[in-house]
Amino acid sequence: MKLITYAPKDAPTKEEVGILYTDDTVLSLRKMGFAFSSMNELIQCAAEREDGFLQEICAFQNNTPIKEAEIALRDVTLLSPIPRPLQDVICLGLNYEEHAKEASGYSRDAFSGGKEAAVYFSKRVTFSQGDGAPIPLHADLTDRLDYEAELALIIGREAKNVSPDEVKNHIFGYTVLNDVSARDLQTRHKQWLFGKSLDGFTPMGPCIVTADEIAYPPALSISCTVNGEVRQRANTNMLIHDIDEIVSELSQGMTLQPGTIIATGTPKGVAMGMQEPVFLKAGDVVACTIEGIGTLTNPVQA
Repeated sequence: MKLITYAPKDAPTKEEVGILYTDDTVLSLRKMGFAFSSMNELIQCAAEREDGFLQEICAFQNNTPIKEAEIALRDVTLLSPIPRPLQDVICLGLNYEEHAKEASGYSRDAFSGGKEAAVYFSKRVTFSQGDGAPIPLHADLTDRLDYEAELALIIGREAKNVSPDEVKNHIFGYTVLNDVSARDLQTRHKQWLFGKSLDGFTPMGPCIVTADEIAYPPALSISCTVNGEVRQRANTNMLIHDIDEIVSELSQGMTLQPGTIIATGTPKGVAMGMQEPVFLKAGDVVACTIEGIGTLTNPVQA
């Protein structure tokens, strides 16, 4: 199931939760009798009902006439599936081997790390924009704006002291996240929070694909283009620290609540890894794609 948050074009401030039913049709959960104020509320409900809720939606969708719940995709604006995360996004740094090498080549001081232990950092998110929404240039703060296509997972059940073989039972679903980064701020401050957390630096979407739709562990092609030029191309099975390790380790002493978002890292091909870096500028269009989930496209706006 592909879950979305959207706004009707005739009521742009009204957020609704629904299903991306076909390539050009959305199902309103409200019109199906499942009313939620947000995706966070839906995830919490699914956690409390131990997936029975999602099965109920699937049964309704498959067995009940749903014409009255259908909305043409052209009549809505897709928002980030979780526009207002309940907590900061947890991120993995240097989690693809070739990206770790290119980052170290850009700044060994700022990007030291290795395979022995995962590199975790947080990304503050006041508001996450969705597919088609602009990435602000923040030209007054940075001239080294960079992109990072990432597979993000969403925790679906409280995870506390979870063993690696139990992790898959705690995942609600997956989405595409662009970990936009100001490289000059990131390296100047010797830690990454500020350079990763400017307003508009966490686009997500176009949907959340529920975990039952993707074979575990995910082995999905991941790519990023800028103005149609391929910059990143890899597979999520190339993670140095895989999802079982990440979630299990974080859950030791840290309770992961339903709705927690974990961005698993980016492959090589970011701007800072180029011999002559070509950072983002106003007018550029960044498209991050993950097999089975979709494409998140965002223009850069001054």
